[in-house]
Amino acid sequence: MNGEIILVDGNENFSPQPDKNIFVDRRKKSKYFLMILAGYKPFLFEDVFARVKAFTPKIFDVCIISSGLFDDTLNELAAQNDWSYLSTAQNNIPLVQNLAIMLHEQAQFLFKMDEDIFITEGVFDTLLRTADYFQTYGHYHKIGFVAPLIPINSYGHVRILEKLGLLETYEKMFERAYYGSAHWQMLFNNPDVSKFFWGEGGFVPSIDAMNAAFQAQKISYGICSFRFNIGCILFYRNFWKAMNGWQLPEEGNYGGGLDEVQICRICANSASAMVVAENAVVGHLSFSDQTEAMKEYYLTHREIFRCPK
Repeated sequence: MNGEIILVDGNENFSPQPDKNIFVDRRKKSKYFLMILAGYKPFLFEDVFARVKAFTPKIFDVCIISSGLFDDTLNELAAQNDWSYLSTAQNNIPLVQNLAIMLHEQAQFLFKMDEDIFITEGVFDTLLRTADYFQTYGHYHKIGFVAPLIPINSYGHVRILEKLGLLETYEKMFERAYYGSAHWQMLFNNPDVSKFFWGEGGFVPSIDAMNAAFQAQKISYGICSFRFNIGCILFYRNFWKAMNGWQLPEEGNYGGGLDEVQICRICANSASAMVVAENAVVGHLSFSDQTEAMKEYYLTHREIFRCPK
């Protein structure tokens, strides 16, 4: 699996070796595992990880994973919170996720989130509850993954507009709202759309207010029928095994987006539902073409993104 891993006891002092895969081990051997893919947007670390600390159940194993770098700040964050830290010498996103899952061999419920996702209270419990509800009452063969509603997302933006009664407002301000990953859409390339979904103009509530309101509603879910943006998902170890792990990219390719394409393709081919829990909301800073503008917006509007606890 592309290289030996150096295991470091979480209580030891050590000097990182940039040409090695390093795992700083603070595993609890829980059946619940959260891996956070991070290392390339350090300006978000404080608020993103404050939310992880506040809203992740204590029984979870948490591991920050960095593809192609060792980050001292992330290593220190992990130490402060009794989390593990995995870094790989090679920038290979599918590889670092495979290694993290292999290292947490007792984990059956696998949560993955990206470093630009802002989680909210109760999100992990809601995803698990939705999965149970789906398996009891749903008319689909099996689950591929379960995700929360995400405002800046190829599926979630339309559903949130519908739930908030803002579809007409959005379409007057921007464009026709379509489900799906069409990169000519303003959703993917116009930072004003991202700002709208983060509350600019006073139309969309905060992610925490939306999450609290949707949590209070009757449990419900939707099914995504196209490529889903997997910034925050729950999936199962058995499903990962059936996939034979994430497919590794060709040499010289870091595999960005390959995990997303693979899991969505396998869901379609194996009749595994891509379930979206309608009682949970998390935030996504922006898509990549909006990053620079949204970085400036984030740095000048920190109050929108901060953990409420």
